[in-house]
Amino acid sequence: QVQLVESGGGLVQAGGSLQLACAASGRTFSNYAMGWIRQAPGKEREFVAALSGSGLSADSADSVKGRFTISRDNAKNTGYLQMNSLKPEDTAVYYCAARFDGGYYYYSDSNRYSYWGQGTQVTVSS
Repeated sequence: QVQLVESGGGLVQAGGSLQLACAASGRTFSNYAMGWIRQAPGKEREFVAALSGSGLSADSADSVKGRFTISRDNAKNTGYLQMNSLKPEDTAVYYCAARFDGGYYYYSDSNRYSYWGQGTQVTVSS
């Protein structure tokens, strides 16, 4: 199995930027699709972005398209979520998730992920 640890969350003003990181350990990271999922207080879990293990295929939610970018560095066993032009409605706990699949596909359904990090809080003030 793979262990995931997120970092990079914090408090930022609207319009600002943050980069989240997801450090993976335990297995060959390139064999795992990864995703970022968020959950705001009182709301359901929401898909944010997904990336195949190879890094060649990606998807993101309409609410973050053009503002957030998912990426990965398999040599460093680390995934990233670059968040620009942040809005107060982006406030949530952000989770990194992974699924073993050999590296070919991404998954936009958060229920497809087998491994989850502990989450990192992102708060955007208006």
